[in-house]
Amino acid sequence: MAALPAQRVEMIPIERVTVVNPRVRNKGSFREIVENISKVGLKRPITVTRRTEAGGPFYDLVCGQGRLEAYIELGQLEVPALVVSADTEDCLVASLVENCARRKHGAFDLLKDIRGMEQRGDTIAEVARKTGLTQEYVRGISRLIERGEQRLLRSVESGIIPLSVAVEIAEAPDHEVQAALSTAYEKGLLKGRKLLVARQIIERRRRHGKDLGVHGGPTKEKVSVDSLVRAYKDDVARKRSLVARANATRDRLLCVVEALRRLRADEQFTALLEDEDLATLPDNLAVQMRAERAVLA
Repeated sequence: MAALPAQRVEMIPIERVTVVNPRVRNKGSFREIVENISKVGLKRPITVTRRTEAGGPFYDLVCGQGRLEAYIELGQLEVPALVVSADTEDCLVASLVENCARRKHGAFDLLKDIRGMEQRGDTIAEVARKTGLTQEYVRGISRLIERGEQRLLRSVESGIIPLSVAVEIAEAPDHEVQAALSTAYEKGLLKGRKLLVARQIIERRRRHGKDLGVHGGPTKEKVSVDSLVRAYKDDVARKRSLVARANATRDRLLCVVEALRRLRADEQFTALLEDEDLATLPDNLAVQMRAERAVLA
């Protein structure tokens, strides 16, 4: 997208400005904007493009929704505006870029912009090029939103769970979610505190659902003695299952080590390995076999 050429700053009627890409504002941040403008005035004009219609002119907002709404809150009838020349698509893209640069964009706001661009015929590749995001990111966020994964989206936004891991969790059957977390740990994508927090998020998702609730927070479950006992029993059952799987894995590994130890004692087998240039073992396995021999000696 080409840079929007500035024309001039004008005082324009607020009632003639249309917000083409509206966003929900944080009330606390909005109050700060209002108080700041009421004390020192508007430091930077809003940006609009002129739209000529019968009874006009009218204006489409490109950047500055918070400043515009602050002026409305303060009872102003006109607002200083930088009037630029741009078509509708350039205005929407400029608005998206400004919001991405102004703050860490929210996944829901981002997808709303992306969907609007897709509805106008843009492909994922074109959306990524115009917004500066990667195709993988755009596609991943879209898949999470389509599945209603608000908890996972929140964790992606806060940097707790990588997007690729969140998508894998969202698409995995319930009984394979823990396996997805384990794979992420093995790949180094989730470690330390992030892994613990991710497990808590997944557990809340299992108990309370994918949605964060009406007010954006987790839905609340009535706490009772019975619910606490059930939660305790569930946790104990999961840990017992984990211990059982760990013991089974250990037993299998011991069988493998013992089998290899016996094969290594077979001179013909050893000679065959040497002929095939396979006479060496991974260091960890060799150490384990030596330890087993020491125990048996």
